[in-house]
Amino acid sequence: MNRHFLPDRTDAEVSWHQRRNFLAAAAAWTAAGGFSAAQAQERSNIIELQGDALLNGARLLPGHTIQTGDQVSTGPGTTLVFVVGNASFKVRQNTQMAVERASSINAVSILRLFAGAVASVWGRGERRMIVTPTLTAGIRGTGVYTEVAPQQGGRSYFCNCYGTVDLFTPGEQLTSQSEYHQAFWAETEPRNGRMLTPAGALNHTDEEMEMLARLAGQRTAWQIKGHKGTRDGSGYMDEKAGQPHPATMPRR
Repeated sequence: MNRHFLPDRTDAEVSWHQRRNFLAAAAAWTAAGGFSAAQAQERSNIIELQGDALLNGARLLPGHTIQTGDQVSTGPGTTLVFVVGNASFKVRQNTQMAVERASSINAVSILRLFAGAVASVWGRGERRMIVTPTLTAGIRGTGVYTEVAPQQGGRSYFCNCYGTVDLFTPGEQLTSQSEYHQAFWAETEPRNGRMLTPAGALNHTDEEMEMLARLAGQRTAWQIKGHKGTRDGSGYMDEKAGQPHPATMPRR
């Protein structure tokens, strides 16, 4: 496994994609035609649920369907993987989130993350956002990892694993263009005058993002290119001179 630094996550928590039962479920999901086929056949869009979770305050079961407009909470040790439209989500334990509706019931407009962590892959389409207590991210077609630490006042970690994302905090905005994990802290208070500061590649792996991309009918940027970049959070596949991290450049 391509190991990123895991200060707050266990190996077991990030190796969910290696479990035999999940691999069988993911293969069956893909072979059956993905989300559109599941919708037509009125099948659940949950690929895996291990542990306890709530859907709109009631117990979530593997046969349920998560729709836009729903709120989801996961308990300790829980793994939840599901697909809505052309977006796939891996929800970590102890997470509280909501998926808001866009122009149709099968299109997510906003992923609101109140606590915990979510890895997600988004196909191209309508403008969508991820919102945390300290960050708003305008999502295009991309793969991202988002984590919120309530014990740090809602400080957010955001990694643009690949693609283009517009990041907004009070008084600061920038555009992240990444081929290989461009990571940020969205601070609760300015740090050296900045609300967006550089971060390393934390608490998620390439293999997780590759599996989520597969569930959404995609491949990651490094799968397409055939090699990987440096694991330093800079976002660049190939090291070149003059490629600063966006959070170190003059503010807009």
